[in-house]
Amino acid sequence: MKAFTTLTGVAAPMPAANIDTDKIIPARFLKTIARTGLGKSLFANMRYNEDGTENPDFVLNQEPYRRAEILIAFDNFGCGSSREHAPWALLDFGIRCVIAPDFADIFHSNSFKNGVLPVALPRAVCEQLMEDARMGGNARLTVDLERQVVVRPNGEEIPFQIDPFRRHLLLNGLDDIGQTLQHAPAIDGFEAKQRAAQPWLYAEA
Repeated sequence: MKAFTTLTGVAAPMPAANIDTDKIIPARFLKTIARTGLGKSLFANMRYNEDGTENPDFVLNQEPYRRAEILIAFDNFGCGSSREHAPWALLDFGIRCVIAPDFADIFHSNSFKNGVLPVALPRAVCEQLMEDARMGGNARLTVDLERQVVVRPNGEEIPFQIDPFRRHLLLNGLDDIGQTLQHAPAIDGFEAKQRAAQPWLYAEA
């Protein structure tokens, strides 16, 4: 998993609450367990017309938001089903941080496991950042995980809170497998001792 330290990028404004996982990645695209290729289907029902053409009114079809790395929304982002494809689709599109007043629990957890940083800030602050984002590509936001601040285009720093352990994992690019591999020497040592004491457990059939 790619580490998250400091991100400066275009922020896309999505002034809506209760954006559920079926809006993020509709169920018809859940036929794969690959984490790549889902970006083109992100927000598909809002992003494309019935004939497959782009909806020009949708923010991610507009410049400079086609290159957005940050998404700003309102309350209860990621509600609905528990599909892990939601953060996969965001990440594959290029979005590494979502800022909202709060998040659905499972989406919140899945985001950290996949390298997407969910930042919870008060609704009034999200509204301010939404206005910043509407200024376009010259008004980039910075999300500094090391210092735990969001920096507005005017230089104002807005602190945010994050669980210390999850912060550690993101800063070091550690998913569940990465955490396990940190203990590889101990695991190898245990297996070596077990192989010597109980060799029949390792006998080939």
